[in-house]
Amino acid sequence: MAQFSRLEVAQAMKDTGMIPLFFHNDIELSKRVLKACYDGGARLMEFTARGDFAHEVFGELTKYAIKELPGMIMGVGSVTDAGQATLYMSLGANFIVTPVLREDIAIACNRKKVLWSPGCGTLTEIARAEELGCEIVKLFPGDIYGPQFVKGIKGPQPWTSVMPTGGVSPTEENLKGWFDAGVTCVGMGSQLISKDIIANKDYAKLEQDVKKALAIVKAVRK
Repeated sequence: MAQFSRLEVAQAMKDTGMIPLFFHNDIELSKRVLKACYDGGARLMEFTARGDFAHEVFGELTKYAIKELPGMIMGVGSVTDAGQATLYMSLGANFIVTPVLREDIAIACNRKKVLWSPGCGTLTEIARAEELGCEIVKLFPGDIYGPQFVKGIKGPQPWTSVMPTGGVSPTEENLKGWFDAGVTCVGMGSQLISKDIIANKDYAKLEQDVKKALAIVKAVRK
């Protein structure tokens, strides 16, 4: 069961402006990554459930976060159907992120008042997601659409909250482009939690990189 309401999750997304994305099937390594992100200032983590037995890793991570990392909001990405969404909500997911817009997932999440963020790529999809109660729409893949697409959306629909994932990097130029266009927050995966960091288990660097990225987000939003 979720520890945070969907409104609390949406507010945290708006306040921090960044969600790290990560998946690994090693539970202990995943805990270290999660703690490094937390110590760097991140308060949300999207666990991109793309591997076998990913739910087992997520369940352990969630219990670890509840016990050791107060205020850390755990969510799950790459969710493809309502059954999967329900499974992860039963393991404590506070938000569900999907690569596409699926109404069965919207219904499952709304029933339990859990925030869901569907991947959308057209204004029609975005409008439908909002009709189904979506607070923050995921723009995916972000690098295909770019900041200009976000700017175009915000013209006729200034109330729309957008979170691009894919094509987001922890540089001032990239983040300024997205936030100037009007995004609410960004999702950042391998550009932040790199293969080198994982291979070298350089959690101190990850903590510093998260801290720097959040500082850039704060600066470019002013």
